[in-house]
Amino acid sequence: MSGEEKTQGTKILPKDAGEKEKRAKRRRELMQAAVFSALFLAVLLPVSYMVRTNGDVKDRFAGFYAEKKNSLDVVMIGSSPVFPYYSAPKLWGETGIAMYPLSTNVQRPAAMRYLVEEAEKTQSPGLYIFEMRMFTMEEAGLMDNMAYTRGVTDNLKHSFLRARAIRGLVPEDDEEGRLSYYLDIMKYHNNWKMLALPSEWANMFYRHRHPLKGYTFRDEVGPQPMPLYSIGGVLPIPEEQEGYLRELLAFLKKEGKEALFIVSPYGLSVEEQQMYNYIRDLVNEEGYSFVNMNQCYGDVGIVFEEDFADYGSHTNAVGAEKCTAFLARYLRENYDLPDHRGDPAYASWDEAYALWQEKQAEAVSTIRERIANEDYAEREE
Repeated sequence: MSGEEKTQGTKILPKDAGEKEKRAKRRRELMQAAVFSALFLAVLLPVSYMVRTNGDVKDRFAGFYAEKKNSLDVVMIGSSPVFPYYSAPKLWGETGIAMYPLSTNVQRPAAMRYLVEEAEKTQSPGLYIFEMRMFTMEEAGLMDNMAYTRGVTDNLKHSFLRARAIRGLVPEDDEEGRLSYYLDIMKYHNNWKMLALPSEWANMFYRHRHPLKGYTFRDEVGPQPMPLYSIGGVLPIPEEQEGYLRELLAFLKKEGKEALFIVSPYGLSVEEQQMYNYIRDLVNEEGYSFVNMNQCYGDVGIVFEEDFADYGSHTNAVGAEKCTAFLARYLRENYDLPDHRGDPAYASWDEAYALWQEKQAEAVSTIRERIANEDYAEREE
C-alpha cells in the first residue's frame, strides 16, 4: 500500500478544531461537577439541618424562618433573658404587635450584628430590641465555652452570612477547627437517630412554625429577696463588649434601623448596675432609648420571692406575664407599631395567643401550688 493510500483512512483535524473539542469536553466536565455538587448539597443541607441537636433554640430559629416574609414588627435579640421573659403571643393578643425572639443561651454580644443581618434577609421590622445582660461579661470567659458561639452559628441556615459570622466569632486557632463550624454536620454526624424523629423531618428546610412564636414556658419557683437598686455610679463594661456595642450602634445608625436597648429584671450586683449606667450613656449618645427594668420594679410589678424560676436569674410564667405587660405598655407609648389583629394573614398569631392562654393558666396554677407547698427549684451548683 502506498503512503498516499495509508493517509486516506486517517482523519486529520485542524488545530483549532482540536482546541474546540477540548473546550467542549471541559465544559461537559464542569457541568457534570456542577450537577453533582447541586445534588450533593440538595442531600447534605437537609440532613445537616435534621441532625443538629434538637431543642428549644433549634425550634425557635426554625420558627423564625417559617414566619411570612416582612410580617414581623419587632425582632428581639439577646441571651436567655429573652425567651422566658417575654411572651410574643401575649404581646400579640394585647397589642396586635408581631414580635419574634432570635435568642440563644449565653449569647455573645459579638453575634448581635450578624443576627440583625440574618433577620433582614426576610423581615423588615420597625424595631429591634436588644437585651443587654451579656454586655457585662468578659469576652474571654464567653469564649472558653464555644457552645455559646455554636448556639448562634449552628442554628443559622447555611449562607455566606453564616460563613462570615463564623469568621467573626470563631478564633482561627480554635481547637475544633473552623471547618466543623462551616460544616456542622461534622460535629453532629453521630446524631443519625434524629432522622427517625418525625419532628426532625420538618427541619429538612429548617423552617417550621413555632406554636408559641419562640416563647418558652417555665413553671418552677426559685425565690430570692428583691435586690436593693442603687442608680448612682458608672463603671465601664469590658473593653471587647464596648467595641461590639459601638460597632452595633454604628451599624444600626448607618442602616437606619430603629432600636431599643433593655435590661430585664434579675438579681444583679452593684457593679452590674453601674455598668448598665455606662451602657445607657453610650446608647443615649447615639440617639437610642435604653430601659433598665431594674430601676422600676414597682412599675413592672415583679415579686422576686414568687416570679422567678431560678433564684433571680430568669422569670417563670408569672414573671414573664408581668415583664411582657410592661414591655407592651412601653411600646404602645413610645413607638408607632401597627396592630394586625383581625388580619387573616396573621391567623397563626391568634392560634399562638389561644395556646398561650391555655398553657398560662396551667403554669400559674402550678406556680401557685409550688409556692404554697414551698416546692422550690433545685439550685444549680
